[in-house]
Amino acid sequence: MVAACALSAAGSAALASSHREAPFITTAPKVDATDFYMFRSYETGRANYVTLIANYLPLQDAYGGPNYFKLDPNALYEIHIDNNGDAKEDLTFQFRFLNALKDVKLPVGNKMVSIPLTQAGAVSNVKDANLNVAETFTVGIVRGDRRSGSRASITNATGGSATFDKPVDNIGVKTLADYPAYAAQHVYSVNIPGCSAPGKVFVGQRKDPFAVNLGTIFDLVNAPASVITNPANLNAAPNTIDDKNVTTLALEIHKDCLTAGSDPVIGGWTTASLRQGQLLSGAPKAGYQTASLNAGPWVQVSRLGMPLVNEVVIGLKDKDRFNASKPQNDTQFLDYVTHPTLPALLGLVLADGNAAALAPTNLPRTDLATVFLTGIAGVNKPATVTPAEMLRLNTAIAPVPRAQQNRLGVAGEVLRVGGPQNLAQAVDLAGYPNGRRPNDDVVDISLVAVLGGLCVINGDGNALGLNGVPGVSSLSSQCKPSSVPLGATSAAVHDAVDQATVPLLSAFPYLATPIGGTSH
Repeated sequence: MVAACALSAAGSAALASSHREAPFITTAPKVDATDFYMFRSYETGRANYVTLIANYLPLQDAYGGPNYFKLDPNALYEIHIDNNGDAKEDLTFQFRFLNALKDVKLPVGNKMVSIPLTQAGAVSNVKDANLNVAETFTVGIVRGDRRSGSRASITNATGGSATFDKPVDNIGVKTLADYPAYAAQHVYSVNIPGCSAPGKVFVGQRKDPFAVNLGTIFDLVNAPASVITNPANLNAAPNTIDDKNVTTLALEIHKDCLTAGSDPVIGGWTTASLRQGQLLSGAPKAGYQTASLNAGPWVQVSRLGMPLVNEVVIGLKDKDRFNASKPQNDTQFLDYVTHPTLPALLGLVLADGNAAALAPTNLPRTDLATVFLTGIAGVNKPATVTPAEMLRLNTAIAPVPRAQQNRLGVAGEVLRVGGPQNLAQAVDLAGYPNGRRPNDDVVDISLVAVLGGLCVINGDGNALGLNGVPGVSSLSSQCKPSSVPLGATSAAVHDAVDQATVPLLSAFPYLATPIGGTSH
């Protein structure tokens, strides 16, 4: 169901991997997951750790005051880990938020009157007195089922508190003269029950790390095929969302705390849930966020693992259903992966209306199903696997510094060394779809995959095992170069935006300082 993801990235590369992708979620941006990352940490001295990043609340304008972009205290944000390949969560990290109004007042004549802003002056410290709203959060770990499993609190390694302060958004330089230093005060060392080594947590606003030629892509790929197949045009178009921020939930956890037994492969995805019932008040009480009462069981409304799956792979009629679903039930979406519409759509808009002109002929698309539903044998496939859409990471594959990372991930590295037969020469197999790093150009990787680039690499000898799907004997195809209309050119397809132009940090939480309000 998710192989589609690859192609998703391809055809739509559009928003960040999943911005405003389904009808319902457009009405609830605070619980809209935009991107999910999972990778071995490449910060110096942290190679034995795995970084998990879930971004929410898309397309934030830096000047979006006076309320800015606080997360929803009536929501449950989660990151799930499957460490035995059964498509069910074994570990869940739960984030809850509280936005407490301080109600700062100023004297006006003989009265004390509440201010209308988030801040009453310059801000530089955690718990700064000038903040009118105190944003805090808790993080819990659940072992087993996300609702019925055993839950424990993750605590601050300094002092033992289970409540953490969240930095206010980057309002601007007069309010926050040194935002990087201010935000750094909110990177916490944490103790995780059941883990022998402490981890890290950060929650706060970041610059959106995704790069994409958004308007052009959604306008029926309004660019000549000669442009997006020419490597010389790799950075010919601007990153449409270069001026947007997101809100990041980031954890860094020792890899041994995430794996089970001897299998080094883990799967991961993020979800957000809301209470089933909401009662709006016709006369809200004075206070903060008092306009509704929320009750009932949690209902999942957002889901994201591999990038772009729900954005441009799942049919419009099933987008809300996908966001509410669990990986263990992904067979209901299988046709979207094995018989994807994106290659046909690309043919219609790039090849004079010929839907078959660019579409690989190896149906069902076992190459996509393998990559996105089970993982590739020898790279990121668990020892036993239930086909399901999620991001999969082989924690036994060592990370490499950002400067040595192949922007096209595993496929790019295989191409660089001249094919699967030369894998012993590979330097970087730690990239997408083996997990996902912020620097991985998932749009271009997905374009390569959806247009058959993996079948070109697979060759006539089935070098990557892509002629079938592990655990699904009913699916087989001839994933080989002759099934790819574009041939070797499929490995050069891109969206004309270079992911490498996005600024990033070299250490946790890796995503760059958000754009400030006075920058525009």
